[in-house]
Amino acid sequence: MANSIQCSFARYEKKYLITPAQQAVILREALRRMKEDVYGRYTICNIYYDTENWSLIRTSLDKPVYKEKLRLRSYGTPGPKDRVFVEIKKKVSGVVYKRRTVMAPGDAVRYLSGDMTVSPGGQIGREIDWFQGFYQTRPRVFIAYDRSALAGIEIPDLRITFDTNLRWRDTNLDLRAGDWGSPLLAPDQILMEIKIPGAAPLWLSRVLSRAGVFPASFSKYGVCYRDFLSDHSEREVRYGA
Repeated sequence: MANSIQCSFARYEKKYLITPAQQAVILREALRRMKEDVYGRYTICNIYYDTENWSLIRTSLDKPVYKEKLRLRSYGTPGPKDRVFVEIKKKVSGVVYKRRTVMAPGDAVRYLSGDMTVSPGGQIGREIDWFQGFYQTRPRVFIAYDRSALAGIEIPDLRITFDTNLRWRDTNLDLRAGDWGSPLLAPDQILMEIKIPGAAPLWLSRVLSRAGVFPASFSKYGVCYRDFLSDHSEREVRYGA
C-alpha cells in the first residue's frame, strides 16, 4: 500500500456518525457511481504525538481556524521490514492538508525521538523537523480502526470511507505492539468520511439526505482525549506526570 499512497495533498473531509441501517442505504445508492477500494477491508493504526501538556489536542478542540497534528501511521501491524508513515496533518478554514514521509518502523520511532541521523530529509522531512523542534512532542495515544472504502468511477478523487471497531490505548505506544485497544465508540456506530478536492456531486447530497445523515464535528483523537484522557491529563499538568 505504501507505494500507491500520496505523500502530499489537500482536500475537504466531511465526517458523519451513522448506523448500519444508514450505511446500507448509502451503499445501495453510492455503488451505482462508485466502486469498492482495491484494498478491500483493512486496518489503520495510528500513534498520535503531542506535547507534555497535550497542547495540540487542547488547541484542536477549541476549533481554531488553523490546527495541526503529528502522527505515526501504519496499515496493519508493521513488521521490522515494513514501512510506516510519519504525517503532519493540518486543517485551515475547512481544507485538510496532509504531508507525510515513509520510513521503517524503527527508524521512524528513533527519528521522532530526536535522532536526526535517520531524518528522511527533503522538504517534508524539513517540515517535520521544524514541527518537532518547535513542539517537542512524544507518543501520547494509539488509535486503530477497520476501514472499508469506495472510490468514484467518474470522479476518482471522490472517496467515501467507513471506519468501524475504533479502539484506543495509552500504553505500549508502538505500532509494532499490535492493534488491540479499548472501544472508542458504541458497537453500532460507524464513522463515515467523505473526502473530495472540491464540492460533493449533487447525487451524493441526495443520497445523504435520503439516508438522513448530517455532518458531525468528530476527531478520533479529540474524542479519545475528551472522553478518556482529559481527567488524567489535568492531573499531569497540575501535579506533573
